[in-house]
Amino acid sequence: MSQQIRTVAVIGSGTMGAGIAEVAAMAGQQVLLHDISAEAMSRAIAALRSRLEARVAKGKLSAEACERGLARIVPVTDIAALAAADLVIEAAAENLDIKKALFIQLGEICQPQALLTSNTSSISITAIAAGVKHPERVAGLHFFNPAPVMKLVEVVSGVATSDEVVTQLSQCVLAWGKQPVHCQSTPGFIVNRVARPFYAEAWRALEEQVAAPEVIDTALREAGRFPMGPLALTDLIGQDVNFAVTCSVFNAFWQERRFLPSLVQQELVLAGRYGKKTGQGVYRWPEGAAEVAFYPDVPAHCKASQTNKERDVVTLDEVLLLETTGETAQAAATRLQRPVVVMDRSESDVVVIAAAASNRLEESEKAIHWLQQQGKKVLLVADYPGLLVWRTVAMLVNEALDALQKGVASEADINIAMRLGVNYPRGPLQWGELLGWQRVLEVLENLQRHYGEERYRPCSLLRQRALLESSYES
Repeated sequence: MSQQIRTVAVIGSGTMGAGIAEVAAMAGQQVLLHDISAEAMSRAIAALRSRLEARVAKGKLSAEACERGLARIVPVTDIAALAAADLVIEAAAENLDIKKALFIQLGEICQPQALLTSNTSSISITAIAAGVKHPERVAGLHFFNPAPVMKLVEVVSGVATSDEVVTQLSQCVLAWGKQPVHCQSTPGFIVNRVARPFYAEAWRALEEQVAAPEVIDTALREAGRFPMGPLALTDLIGQDVNFAVTCSVFNAFWQERRFLPSLVQQELVLAGRYGKKTGQGVYRWPEGAAEVAFYPDVPAHCKASQTNKERDVVTLDEVLLLETTGETAQAAATRLQRPVVVMDRSESDVVVIAAAASNRLEESEKAIHWLQQQGKKVLLVADYPGLLVWRTVAMLVNEALDALQKGVASEADINIAMRLGVNYPRGPLQWGELLGWQRVLEVLENLQRHYGEERYRPCSLLRQRALLESSYES
């Protein structure tokens, strides 16, 4: 089946289709851009010209390269013209029935060795390939938006997809200057599956009134070093789009509780508050999030007279300042019979803390004063098990391990996908190694104990890695 890919057909001239056509054309491929609407194709090519000419104006692209790239894109309204394609990339409506009918038609039109791929972000490749002549040539080629900018492409195997096709597609993607990762056709593939906790835990914190949305976003962005807070990100993606993906993954996994959609997000969608594109979502746009108020400077007379710092524990007179293990501050205070303040994981000068309800204010402020003396800007939130960064990262690690254990993708590809697909500061399995599998397991077990929910159930591979880590240390 292997052949040189000279002509690429892209079906659909919307944002993704036009972006993929640009990628292929600028890499030197002849591109057939197909849409049933000639007007839509004209708009897409005009927008593409405008983008490329803007790059020329900034000195990032030569005028000659711009014109050569545009000349390689040929609009076609007759699907029969795609018979000349060596590779077809479908970027049409996210509807299984439409895609199945289209791929059956492509199987008849295109040469037997032509590769037939879909840019779907959530629909089963196995289902799309059913009924297609030579289904071994059908695969997923999932680009991320905006396709000309984002480096990652998920190469997705259905049940019938051949290894040779995966290799050929991966080599093609590399030649286009992109980074391929290979995964099996399961709901959400790698990125849209593993990323669900990033959104879900923020929605849960909002539902439980742990903090204002701008505080939740600041914690994940500044302390967690994520490129954007999850609530602001859903406003940019579109609450309708993000909610639909969550519902799709939730239902595709037989309503697995880890993927439970948020009632708060549903209310925004029902109200038509989709985010930036409608002017209102979690935040009002274009203003965006309000400025966060950090805890005011605590006066020096709140300083503890005796301080002892050990790993993850600071003793300030009678007060214990602990890094969270998934317990509430009050649970720890009751167990230890001491005033307790818990703090979140932080990789910056911003730190999130919560105080036990039984603490006196002056006891909690001893911990706050100490943190401020270390140059930290303090965000005080309601007493919440696992706080914000730790529980989000623990859930990302757990989901990535579950995907690894079930053969969705390799460890390396999962890490690459999450760094390049959603710009996480680390791959989730790199995070697990850094933080310690035992510590991640402890956080999740405490969360599961607190809520009594399947949502926080540690996966089997996490337990295995924690045991192995323990045996190395003993």
